Amino acid sequence: MTLFWIASVILVVVSVLVISLPFIKKKSNIDDELRDELNKAFYKDRLEELEEETDEGLVENQQELIEDLKQSLLDDIPSSQKVQQDSSISTLAIMIPATLLVVGLSYGLYFKFGASEDVMKWQQVSANLPALSQKLMSPEGAALSDDEMQDLTLALRTRLHYQPDDATGWLLLGRIALANRDVDTAIGSMNKAYGLDPESTDVMLGYAQALMLSQDDVDQDKARRLLGKLVQQDYVDLRVFSLLAFDAYERRDYAAAVRYWGIMQQMIGPQDSRYEMLTRSIENAQKQMGQQVGTGKSVSVEISLADQVNADPNSSLIVSVHTADGAPMPVAAARYPLGSFPRTVVLDDGNSMLQDRKLSSLDTFMVRVRIDSDGNVATKQGDWFGESEAVRMGEPVEVMIDSQY
Repeated sequence: MTLFWIASVILVVVSVLVISLPFIKKKSNIDDELRDELNKAFYKDRLEELEEETDEGLVENQQELIEDLKQSLLDDIPSSQKVQQDSSISTLAIMIPATLLVVGLSYGLYFKFGASEDVMKWQQVSANLPALSQKLMSPEGAALSDDEMQDLTLALRTRLHYQPDDATGWLLLGRIALANRDVDTAIGSMNKAYGLDPESTDVMLGYAQALMLSQDDVDQDKARRLLGKLVQQDYVDLRVFSLLAFDAYERRDYAAAVRYWGIMQQMIGPQDSRYEMLTRSIENAQKQMGQQVGTGKSVSVEISLADQVNADPNSSLIVSVHTADGAPMPVAAARYPLGSFPRTVVLDDGNSMLQDRKLSSLDTFMVRVRIDSDGNVATKQGDWFGESEAVRMGEPVEVMIDSQY
C-alpha cells in the first residue's frame, strides 16, 4: 500500500511539471520576439528599396524617409520590463491553479471512484492468509464462515498469482472449492498441486477426492489409481478407505464397500462416535446384497500394549485367528496400520485364509497379535507379540502385547 501512495505522488508531481514547464522558462513572450525579428527584417528591406529608388531618382528626401522608418520601428518595440512583469504574472496565475486542480482532481476522484476501501480490505485479507489457512487445515476447518471462505479464496488467488509454484496454496484452494462443491475449480487446483508435489499424500488424497466427484469415467479411474497408491503405503489415512467405500457403493460393489467400512471400524474402534454410523452403512450395504443383517459371525479383538513395548510407528499390526489348540496355520488373518492403543479390530469370513474353511465355522478359537517391524511376515526376530486364551465364538477377546521374539 505504501508503494501505491509513493507512485501516486510521483505521478501527480510529473503532471504538475508537465503543465507548468512552458511557464517556468525566464524569457519574454515568444510572440513579441517574433514581431521584433519581423520588424528588423522589414526595416532592412525598406532601406534597400529606398537606396534603389534614390539611385533611380524616384525619391528626393531619402534621409527624412529613413528617419520616419526608424521612428516607426522604435514605436513598435514593447517595454522589456512590462513584458517580463506580464510573463511573471501569467506564470503564477496558471501554475498555482493548475497544481491545485491536478492534486484535487487526482485524489478526489480516487477516493470517490477508486474503491480505496476495497483495496484496503484486500490488503488486510492478504495479510490474514496464514491465520485463515491454519484454521482451514485444522480439524475444525468446516467452522469457517462464508465470509472467511471468500476472504481465504481471495488471499490464496492473490498469493498464487505471484507464487504459482506453491503446491500448498493450490491444495488449499482445491479444498475450498470442494467445500463449495465447485468440482471444476477443485480438480484444476488439485491437478496443479499434484503436478508440483506428486509424492505428497495430502495432495494425492485431495486430488483423488476431487476426481471422485467428476462425472467423467476417466477422472474416476484416475482417482481409483491414486487411492490404490495410498493404500499401499505404510500408514493409510482413514479418509482413503472412506473414499474407496463410497466409490464401491456407488458402483454397487457392496461387498467391497462393507470391507472398507469394516476396516474403518477396526481403525477407530467402538468407542469412536463414528463407529455406529459405519455400522448402519454396513447394514445398508448388506441389505442391498440381499443379506440378513446380524447372521454373519465375526470376532472382535481388543488390543492393548504393555508399558515396556516401544513400537515403531511405521510398523504394521498383524491379527490372526487360530484353532483353539494353537495351530500355527491361521484360519483368518488381517493386517492393519499400527495406529494407537488400546484399539479394537474385527475379523469376519472376509478375512478367512481358505475358501472352504470360514472363520464362522469355528466354535472355539484363540487370537494372536504381532507388531511386524520389517514388513516381512516370514521374519519375527525382535517383533512384539501377544495371544489370547481359547474362547468360544461370540465371546469378547482381549490381547495384551507384552512379549518379544
